[in-house]
Amino acid sequence: METGRKKIMLVDDNITNLTVGKTALIDKYDVFTLPSGEKLFKLLEKVIPDMILLDVEMPEMNGYEVIKVLKKQEKLAHIPVIFLTAKSDDGSELQGLSLGAIDYITKPFVPSLLVKRIEVHLLVESQRKELEAYNTNLQQMVRDKTQEVVGLQNAILQTVAELVESRDSITGGHIERTRAYLKILIRAMKRHGVYQDEISAWDEDIFLQSSQLHDVGKIAIRDSILFKQGKLTDEEFTEMKKHTTFGVQVIEKIGESTSEKAFLEHAKILAGTHHEKWDGSGYPQGLRGTAIPLQGRLMAIVDVYDALLSVRSYKKALTQQEAVQIIEHKSTGHFDPAIAAVFLVTIPEFAGIVYQETTSINL
Repeated sequence: METGRKKIMLVDDNITNLTVGKTALIDKYDVFTLPSGEKLFKLLEKVIPDMILLDVEMPEMNGYEVIKVLKKQEKLAHIPVIFLTAKSDDGSELQGLSLGAIDYITKPFVPSLLVKRIEVHLLVESQRKELEAYNTNLQQMVRDKTQEVVGLQNAILQTVAELVESRDSITGGHIERTRAYLKILIRAMKRHGVYQDEISAWDEDIFLQSSQLHDVGKIAIRDSILFKQGKLTDEEFTEMKKHTTFGVQVIEKIGESTSEKAFLEHAKILAGTHHEKWDGSGYPQGLRGTAIPLQGRLMAIVDVYDALLSVRSYKKALTQQEAVQIIEHKSTGHFDPAIAAVFLVTIPEFAGIVYQETTSINL
C-alpha cells in the first residue's frame, strides 16, 4: 500500500545494524531491511526505493559487487546508493564513490547523523529530478516552438511558390516536382559517394524547402512575356533571363528582416545559379565548372528534366526516353558530368514522380 513516504532499503548482513538503522528511520520513511544483495535484487523486482543504504562487507556478494550490478540495469541505475562500512580509509571510500555511490557512512553510525545525511541526499535527488523534468519540459517547449516556426515558414514558402506558379501557368507543379527530384538525386549522390561530404553538411530539409524559391524572380517578369504563346524573341528572352538576378534580390530583401541564414543562402544560390552551365555558356554570370555552386548544378539538371517533360507553347512534352537522351547528350557541356552520371542511373526513381504527377492531372 502506497503511503506517500520515501522508501529506504537497508542492506546489511548484521541484524544489529539492521535494527538500529530501521529504528532511526522508521518515523520518517518506509524502511525495508535486507540481509544480503541477493535478497535486495529479489525485492527490487517488486519495489523501487528512493535510496539504498548498502553495507560494503557482506558474504557471497559484497557491496561493491551489488552496486556494479545496479548501475548496469537501466531501471535501477538511478537509485542513490550510500555505502555503510566499518572501514575509514580513503582508498575504500574512493573505490565506492568511483562505482557510483553518492556518500560513505562509517559504522557504527550515529542515528541522528544518519537521518540528517539521508535527508540532505534525498533533497538533492528531489531537486535533481525537478531540474531534469524542467529541462525536459523546456526542451519540449523549444521543439514545439521550433515546429511552429518551421510550419509557418513552410506555409509562407508554399504561398510564395503558388504565387510564382500562378504567374507562370504553363509550369504548374514544376516547383513541387523539382523538389521531389532533388530529394531523389541528393540521396542517390550520397549512396554513390558523389560530392557526399558537401551534401552531408547540409540540412536536407532546409535545402529542399529552399528549392521552392528557385524561380521566385519570375514575380518581377512582365505578364506579356510569361504568358506569351509561342517562342520568345531575343529581347524577350533577355528579359526572361533576369528572373535569376531578380530572385537573388528578392531573397536578399527577405534576409534583411530575418536571421535564418542557412535557408536563405541555399535559396539565393539556387535562384541565382540554376541556369548556369558546366561549359560556361549559361546565365546570368557565365560561371564554368565547379565555380558554379553545387546547389545550382543540382537544380540545373532537375529543372531541365522537368521542362523537357512539360508542355510549352513552343513545344510538346517529350517522352522520358527522349528527355534522358537529351540530358545524356549534354552531360559534358550543360551539366556537371558527375551529377549527370548519378542522374542517369537513378532514372527509374524519377519516372515514379512523373507517373504520379501525370496520374493526378488525369484524375
